[in-house]
Amino acid sequence: QVQLVESGGGLVQAGGSLTLSCAASGSISSVNPMRWYRQSLGKQRELVATITSGGSTNYLDSVKGRFTISRDNAKNTVYLQMNSLKAEDTAVYYCNADIMALFSHYYTSYWGKGTLVTVSS
Repeated sequence: QVQLVESGGGLVQAGGSLTLSCAASGSISSVNPMRWYRQSLGKQRELVATITSGGSTNYLDSVKGRFTISRDNAKNTVYLQMNSLKAEDTAVYYCNADIMALFSHYYTSYWGKGTLVTVSS
């Protein structure tokens, strides 16, 4: 019942911007850290950014100063604003969140299906 759905990926020129969104839906009691990961062709999935329910954030060194993660707790939605995009940012971006479903007493990690970001140089 609980799912994460990403949107906002696409093709952009180097130096451009994109904003990704990820909405959690279903019978949700609480959403704890929300994260964005990415995976490039032939590489391992890497953690790009994390935001807690209180708004504390962490970033991968290579995106600091260019990407901004934010969330709307009322909408159970997390965003990733990506500026000054580079060819090496090309990847499938995945949303991940620890979610407590209604009537549950523990958090489960959920993943979205991913959205492709392609940066042309």
